[in-house]
Amino acid sequence: MAELPDTQTLASDTHNPFTAVPIEITVSVGRARPLVRDLVMLGSNAVLTLDKSVDDPVDLFVGDKLIARGTLEEAEDSDDGQLVVRLTEIIDLGPGN
Repeated sequence: MAELPDTQTLASDTHNPFTAVPIEITVSVGRARPLVRDLVMLGSNAVLTLDKSVDDPVDLFVGDKLIARGTLEEAEDSDDGQLVVRLTEIIDLGPGN
């Protein structure tokens, strides 16, 4: 079986058609587990308590695969409070993962 190129080689290869394929990354800031009776009573300005605090890392997923963790920050050049994620950990996606 041929050896796969490293990620730096893939990222710098402008002739590889796969580098132009967009993917969607989902950022998970936390989970809530309300009872259905509480959920159906939620309305405007309701508060849903998550299982994480503001300073906890967020998880980044592609599909259902965890790929990285990071911290939420406000974009430096944003006047409208746009959020960015600063990556703090890349998950090892070695063979078989």
